[in-house]
Amino acid sequence: MNVILAESAGFCFGVKRAVEMVYEQAGSGRPVYTYGPIIHNEEVVRDLEERGVRVAERIEEFADLPKGTVVIRAHGVERGVSEALERLGFSVVDATCPFVKKIHRLVESKSREGNQIVIVGDGTHPEVRGIRSWSVAEATYVISDAEDARDFAADPARKVCVVAQTTFNYNKFQELVEIIRKKGYDIIVLNTICNATEERQAEAAQIAGQVDAMIVIGGRNSSNTQKLFEICHNKCNNTYYIQTIKDLKLADFRYVDNVGITAGASTPNNIIEEVQKNVRNEF
Repeated sequence: MNVILAESAGFCFGVKRAVEMVYEQAGSGRPVYTYGPIIHNEEVVRDLEERGVRVAERIEEFADLPKGTVVIRAHGVERGVSEALERLGFSVVDATCPFVKKIHRLVESKSREGNQIVIVGDGTHPEVRGIRSWSVAEATYVISDAEDARDFAADPARKVCVVAQTTFNYNKFQELVEIIRKKGYDIIVLNTICNATEERQAEAAQIAGQVDAMIVIGGRNSSNTQKLFEICHNKCNNTYYIQTIKDLKLADFRYVDNVGITAGASTPNNIIEEVQKNVRNEF
């Protein structure tokens, strides 16, 4: 069997940075918490929990916890969260991806200039919730699909500034922007999709288009992995979404000659290597 592993598979810069920051704090001897899962990968979160790192999802949860260090997740948090934690007596380590922080600054700046803000992304995702909180404009919208874009209506007398969730599908972003453009607004488009995301998606599509089966590895709650699966499935019907080798049914690959493997930005190398090794060894 020919196995093609995507060069871009695995931790991106922002995720690697965030995870390393938590592991560094885990050895400090103080209580360590993360505000929400540090990344969307259950295996990583479980390993950190075994090292004493606790996850809390809301400010209210911290009120009765022993004081220590809180690491802000890679996806970022809503405006004011860090300050609230500090007022409760916690030390805060900000592991927000620098590319996400950049969107926070852009949204704040553009909204202060009087622009209406449109965020293209998943409105329930913590990254998008955080980005939205940095807009000072009353007119702030989240668009996730073509239906949202078609239904979008804003003040025609004011400019519309469009940004994107860092892990959004690049081609889909372009499609949604085009729908909004046709409405005739004075529009500013800032492509804030991370370069690593674009490269990963393009490589995954290229590999999926030339293999008989495709394996996409990543956490079930990982937005960027979900996007990779959609992209690969559009190119290859036999696309499988797994979290670890335990989810892989090797019988599905018994009569397959070419297999492609990619992984989301929150997937550790050891999981990728284990999947690749097992597929190669079995066949």
